[in-house]
Amino acid sequence: MPSFYIDQHGCAKNQVDGEEIASRLLDAGYLQAPSPEQADVVIINTCGFIEDAKKESINAIIDARRSWASKKIVVAGCLSQRYPKELFDDLTEADGIAGNADLSLLPSVIDRVLAGERVLVCPPQPTVMPAAHYRRSTLFDYPGTAHIKITEGCSNHCSYCAIPLIRGELRSRTIDDIVAEARSLLDRGVFEIVLIGQDLGNYGRDLEGRCMLADLLASLGAIDRDFRIRVMYLHPDHFPLDILPVMKRDPRMAHYFDIPFQHASAHVLQAMNRRGDRTQYLDLLARIRDALPDVMLRSTFLVGFPGETESDFEELLAFQEQAKLDWLGAFTWSREEHTPAYAMKPRVPASVARQRKARIEEMQQSITSAQLHRFVNVVDRFIVEEAFEHDDLCIARGYMQAPDVDGVTLIHASCTPGSVVTARIIAINGVDFNARLEYTRSP
Repeated sequence: MPSFYIDQHGCAKNQVDGEEIASRLLDAGYLQAPSPEQADVVIINTCGFIEDAKKESINAIIDARRSWASKKIVVAGCLSQRYPKELFDDLTEADGIAGNADLSLLPSVIDRVLAGERVLVCPPQPTVMPAAHYRRSTLFDYPGTAHIKITEGCSNHCSYCAIPLIRGELRSRTIDDIVAEARSLLDRGVFEIVLIGQDLGNYGRDLEGRCMLADLLASLGAIDRDFRIRVMYLHPDHFPLDILPVMKRDPRMAHYFDIPFQHASAHVLQAMNRRGDRTQYLDLLARIRDALPDVMLRSTFLVGFPGETESDFEELLAFQEQAKLDWLGAFTWSREEHTPAYAMKPRVPASVARQRKARIEEMQQSITSAQLHRFVNVVDRFIVEEAFEHDDLCIARGYMQAPDVDGVTLIHASCTPGSVVTARIIAINGVDFNARLEYTRSP
């Protein structure tokens, strides 16, 4: 059978899509090549969220055609879903364009492309989730970790965001289906399950008219196994406070939240079609920390949004200083077609936006450093991601470190990837921890 290779771009949600594409192709009899050089078909699983990501994906397509002129190139993912006809008409480097609304179509797309046809397949996003998940036979995470996408799409309609244009309105999976997938992953040796979606604070709202995240966590907690659950991406305007007691009762629930505040000025937030303000957001952080004193908090700030004044930015800086977030990413506004913000004025000069981003990042360095020091001498369980046999060194993550976006923990010991170890944090090294091994559990 022919072989394929997936060139993965974008976020963890797109990663799950890539894993499903690979699994469907394997189940259809295709072979997964270890490198693009050894594949018959190179699939570029693209991101189409912001301008930089779109450029990266387009460059990857062009580079793939330049590097492997004889191979078939198929473009999948968010960029394909957002601009299907434009890509098909203008990007002649691609032999196939496939959206992400129905991943079951990918094997037939690959069949047709290999038969010599140039293919465009991009149905609209469905209005409901499938009744049951597709079992992913291959995972792209480090050993012992897997992501579960519990929602698709988003109905918040932030004025700058293209997600509803790409992935449609909010659709939630049932609790039973999510628990079944979690059990399946645990049976395969996974230790950490990362729950993802565009906004988990809205999970279940389309099913029962309310957030059902606390119910889901309680159902996952009923699984009698040794594992860790991580919850990512919770909109601050409707953070579900009822999950806090559920997580406090179960030590398997990581006390870690990614809450994308984006800004703290009410003026800017209203223009973003968000409802919070600096006072409300500080109160939310205080309530979370009161319930879970050891909580780790990550967020993102968006600077340079149309109409953001120097006063608005100073308020954001004041919030950053008061909030003392552990991890923080800063981004400049990307002008995205067909979003309400596309036509908004006055626009902040790009040079000013970049300067503001740099100021946020500079301030955060000292905040993160100070926040991390509270973990010195803490004993925690870490999942080993990589091992360096000749150096007796491994890279691991604790509950305070999410995959790919935060610092890591360096443990000077010989460990097996996928194993779970108990270690004591003994020092801070930039944004990473140094730790001493105390106990190992085999994968």
